[in-house]
Amino acid sequence: MRILVTGAGGFVGSLLVPSLLAEGHDVLGLAREPRRVRSPASIVRGDALSGEGLAAALDGVEVAYYLIHSMERPRSERASFAERDRRAAENFAADAERAGVRRIVYLGGVQGDSRRSPHLDSRREVERILLASVPDSVALRASIVIGARSRSFRLLVHLVERMRVLALPAWRRYRTQPIDERDVTRMLLACATAAVGSRSLDIGGPDVLSYGEMIERIADLMLVSRPALGLGVSATAVTARVAAAIAGEDPELVLPLMRSLEGDLLAADDDAAELLGVELHSFDSAVEHALSEWERSERLAAR
Repeated sequence: MRILVTGAGGFVGSLLVPSLLAEGHDVLGLAREPRRVRSPASIVRGDALSGEGLAAALDGVEVAYYLIHSMERPRSERASFAERDRRAAENFAADAERAGVRRIVYLGGVQGDSRRSPHLDSRREVERILLASVPDSVALRASIVIGARSRSFRLLVHLVERMRVLALPAWRRYRTQPIDERDVTRMLLACATAAVGSRSLDIGGPDVLSYGEMIERIADLMLVSRPALGLGVSATAVTARVAAAIAGEDPELVLPLMRSLEGDLLAADDDAAELLGVELHSFDSAVEHALSEWERSERLAAR
């Protein structure tokens, strides 16, 4: 099967491409700057925001994976990340429909109880656009993916490394279902052929944890002692900028992520793993695997 993977050099795409190739698929990657992408697949130039190269890349493709998210705003770009997300999705959807693509597979975000998050609202809008254009498409909705290259997970690890006392805002009590990168990869792989089209599936790990519990478990698994201090307020705008400074991250990334933490982010259903034939890893197993992969290329200062 001929398959196109957008974001082939990104966190999830770089895991998915080798798995697709191992299954015998003809895989093509799409990137704005192909020379900067190290991948076992052929990489072609294309830009969903401008539409450049999309028609040629989608020609003859049966399944297209849409793994593009616009979190940070380029200095030359005035549009918000939500506007860029919408524009890119509309361009991709139109060209996929014209090319006769059978299925688009999209990785988005669980909606849960977080009702005022522009980040999650944008994911929902992109999902709507893609699934409306190609009827047999499927969307997987995850909360936090645990992996060595996951920016959400790396943010948490850096906070544990660099904060001697874990000062956790009020959103620490909200719950989520973090999921192992290996499980997400296997679910995405299964979506190429499984009879699950024309629907959205919430995917979550087997463990339900509050954000506070999750951070404390990461500290334990890193074998570091970090006393926790619960704060009575969230003050998201301030907290996000402080967290970004501590972790060495861009506030434009951290702020929308933290706004999505103001409510439970739990899977609405728990049958996705069974439908896709995936056995889920525990949270502890996911973190241990991610930390091990991290240390293959980069030292963890706290370990």
